[in-house]
Amino acid sequence: MWSSNSSSTCCSAFLLMGIPGLEAAHVWLSIPFTCIYIASLVGNCTILFVIRTDPSLHKPMYCLLAMLAISDLGLSLSTMPTVMSIFWVNYREISFDACFAQGYFIHSFSFLESSVLLAMAFDRYVAICYPLRYSSILTSARIGRIGLAALCRCLLGVLPSLFLLRRLPFCRSHVLSHAYCLHQDLIKLVCADVTFNSMYGLAMVILTVVLDQLLIFSSYVMICKTILSIASQKERLKALNNCLSHILAVLILYIPMVGLSMVHRFGKHASPLVHVLMANIYLLVPPLLNPIIYSIKTKQIRRGVLKILTSRKSF
Repeated sequence: MWSSNSSSTCCSAFLLMGIPGLEAAHVWLSIPFTCIYIASLVGNCTILFVIRTDPSLHKPMYCLLAMLAISDLGLSLSTMPTVMSIFWVNYREISFDACFAQGYFIHSFSFLESSVLLAMAFDRYVAICYPLRYSSILTSARIGRIGLAALCRCLLGVLPSLFLLRRLPFCRSHVLSHAYCLHQDLIKLVCADVTFNSMYGLAMVILTVVLDQLLIFSSYVMICKTILSIASQKERLKALNNCLSHILAVLILYIPMVGLSMVHRFGKHASPLVHVLMANIYLLVPPLLNPIIYSIKTKQIRRGVLKILTSRKSF
């Protein structure tokens, strides 16, 4: 029997939640969730396969798109085991160490996606504002360094926060409010002073997500200035169309992310269903929609996907 007052019990395992009020329908809800995960995995793997097998796509823009697909895959694979175990077999228990490992990967891949979108904004800025210098500025070596810096920034930045949180005593309720482990959810269960952890988490969000948003916004201000200076309306529309996929990817990541952050900080009296809905949108929608957006809006990717589908039909 679980005891919410037992410190040792809370330190051995946590209980995850599905969708509050809809526990009886979890079996039926598993169908759309399974479809979302399958579509996300297939879509992002297809993007990676197309870029990997087509030498004409071994360019900075598509290398960054491959990084975005990897971060989306990581995000889907980080949440899928616990979400599917809850909806398929109603298994809600997760061990202490597994919970922190899952939280680490969820937050790392989420911040990595934000970093990749910032790099893609820089790519669009150089392509539109300095088209003649594009190949000399964004070399393969420089793209590799950008990717490595983004990876280190996220993986190393998230680690101290969860490492410090893991060392604190958990003596409150062992029940988490989501189907996966999130830092902002775990910190509510600590029965010690969490001021430093909260401040570090806030600083991490500001130095990654908020800073990324400001830099992306600044890059598009300069892009818009350049586009408006183009005399031909056709060329202006073409330049704007080249940014549309990236703009949509930015919106579907940051709008749910900001919404989830606002709900956790200011929506303490909101329905648990609101928290769960925002978290699921934030973690499930970007990996699902990004491959669709880029397959539709990017001609080279669309051609590669159609080539795969055609070859399979002929086979």
